[in-house]
Amino acid sequence: MKQKKKSIWMLLLTFIISALLIGCSDGETNTSDENNDNNQENTNDSEAEGNGEPTDISIMTASFTPEPPDESSPAWQAIEEFTNTNLDIEFVPNSNYDERFNITLASGELPDVILTGKTPSFINAVDDGAFWDLTDYVDEYENLGQMNDIVKNNISIDGRIYSLYRSRPLGRMAMSIRQDWLDNLGMEKPTTIEEFYDVMYAFTHDDPDGNGQDDTVGTIVSEYEGPWDIMQTWFGVPNKWGIDENGELYPHFQDPAYREALDFFKKMYDEGLVNEDFAVMDPAKWHDAFVNGKAGTIVDVADAASRNQDKMIDADPSLEGAVDLIGAVEGPNGLHNLPTTGYSMMFAISKTSVETEEELHKVLEFMDKMSTEEGQNLGFNGVEGRHYEIVDGVYTPTEDQGLVYEHEDLNQLLTFIPEERFLTAPLQEIEKKEEKVMKANEEIAVPNPAEPLVSEVYSRQGEQLDNIILDARIKYIVGQIDESGLDEAEELWMNSGGKEYIEEINQLYQEAQ
Repeated sequence: MKQKKKSIWMLLLTFIISALLIGCSDGETNTSDENNDNNQENTNDSEAEGNGEPTDISIMTASFTPEPPDESSPAWQAIEEFTNTNLDIEFVPNSNYDERFNITLASGELPDVILTGKTPSFINAVDDGAFWDLTDYVDEYENLGQMNDIVKNNISIDGRIYSLYRSRPLGRMAMSIRQDWLDNLGMEKPTTIEEFYDVMYAFTHDDPDGNGQDDTVGTIVSEYEGPWDIMQTWFGVPNKWGIDENGELYPHFQDPAYREALDFFKKMYDEGLVNEDFAVMDPAKWHDAFVNGKAGTIVDVADAASRNQDKMIDADPSLEGAVDLIGAVEGPNGLHNLPTTGYSMMFAISKTSVETEEELHKVLEFMDKMSTEEGQNLGFNGVEGRHYEIVDGVYTPTEDQGLVYEHEDLNQLLTFIPEERFLTAPLQEIEKKEEKVMKANEEIAVPNPAEPLVSEVYSRQGEQLDNIILDARIKYIVGQIDESGLDEAEELWMNSGGKEYIEEINQLYQEAQ
């Protein structure tokens, strides 16, 4: 009997221990499974944060080729993979882009991102709330946050940023000069306006090409007014608007340096240092005299130096190294350079199709990523091994036009902010100088303080007002009017809406401040 009871207790004890062990095991198993589930969930969250579902982004931009790429393009697909996006790109021929933009704007059916100029229709759409104000967002991004302050000012509307500009060289204005002529005359490149005059005089009268003939001129100008605008900036003339000691804006031609610059231009003309027919010369033929050895300088864009030298070398290989360039010469008020606007059109983000801040950040992330070196390479160069090769460290693009069309217009997605990072062929020495000059010019660029301001007076009468001043400048240079004629032109400008223009622009300027 005792043995039987002992056996029963042993069985009960075994059962209890087993139950306890099973319970502990179940607890451990449940905890382990829960941890595994959590780990899997964290892994999925991490993957979603790093990759996630691709973002759908629609874009309307310009095309310059007869066969823009589509989603079958390997470059298009590579961009989507790199940016984790599904892109819907509408390429519009550049020749009728403005018309299509206005039609699209009027329809109200806007893509997420649209290429635009700073046009009245775009400005009106901004006023109507059609596009995101990006002012408080762009600085959050590594590349977009490096916008140039002058260019940012130029694209702004009443001090706010509604777009991402497509960067172009801000310091592009420069002077090409015949270095071989300087060498022949034993002269150095000019660094001041006085030295520039001396060089032009020698280029005109001292037979710089050594042919024994009086057949050269110091500089060549056409009816395009750009060279006068650039050179008057050397004297310290403001870029369209100056700011007086009271913080008021005034038009550039009311600055004392303006008359000083015009006197210099008139002296150039009177002494034959500039071509006599400049006011009627076709701009298409403007550079011919420089290329053909009839003019010693040309004041235009920096990259004209390499293009002109290439043409000269094609005709005469001995002219290698004959051209140099200068960013600006110093005037009585220091060293100044007239900048470009620093951009070529802009990308605006629609508020109707991009409805939330979260969606906005997705679009900005895409634009920022396209500004990286890899993004620019894909957008500008295409896919390595298909659209280009790197041979002995040298970028070599394909010559197959069909392959070129697969990627070429994808560069119309790029902002190039803060700089150009895509692959290029090795630069010539003159091209390296161009890059250096343009970079240095940014430090002496003269901004237009009124660039962000939208004037109703100017939108109605701007062309008329501009022509009054431009015509008077030409007439003064060639001697058709004197200083009293300049005074009369200024009075006509004031009475033709200029006075109201000044009042309005100052009111807008003070409000923007």
